[in-house]
Amino acid sequence: MVQVLRALPFLGLLLMLASCDPNQIYEKNTDFKDFTWAVQEKPAFEFEIKDTTQRYNVYFNIRNASAYGYYNLYVKHTLSDPNGKRVSQLLHQMVLMDPQTGEPRGSGTGDIFDHQFLALPNQRFHVAGTYKLVLEQYMRQDQLPGIMAAGVRVAKTEAK
Repeated sequence: MVQVLRALPFLGLLLMLASCDPNQIYEKNTDFKDFTWAVQEKPAFEFEIKDTTQRYNVYFNIRNASAYGYYNLYVKHTLSDPNGKRVSQLLHQMVLMDPQTGEPRGSGTGDIFDHQFLALPNQRFHVAGTYKLVLEQYMRQDQLPGIMAAGVRVAKTEAK
C-alpha cells in the first residue's frame, strides 16, 4: 500500500502531461535498433480520423544523438487513406543541426536531441477511417547511425 501511495504523485504528473494538448489525436514513435535507421526500415503509423471537416497538422518526430554525421535528414512520407489509395508522397528535408556552427537544434540534454517538424500543415482528410503514414529515410547512405527514433504526431489545427 505504501508503494502505491508513493507512486500517486508520479501517476498524477504523467496524466497531467498526457492531457496537456487537447488537440492531439495521435502520437507514436518507433525506436531503431542500435540507434541506426537502416534504409530498409520503413516505420508505419496508423491513426484514426473521425472528423473530415476538421483540418489537421501532421508532425514528424526525430530523435538523434550528437554522433549523427549530418546536419540534415531527408525523409520521404507516403500517406494512404482507409481504402489504401495514396493521398500524398513528399520528400522532406529536416535540419537537425545548424549548418554553419554544427550546434544541435531541437530540445535535449547531453547528446540526445528531440525534434518535431511540421510536415503536413492544414491537412484535410476527405474520408473517415484509418490512415497509414509510412516514413523512409532518403539519405545517400544505407545505415544512418545516430538516428535513434522516428515518429508521427497528428493534431487538430487551432480555430482562428
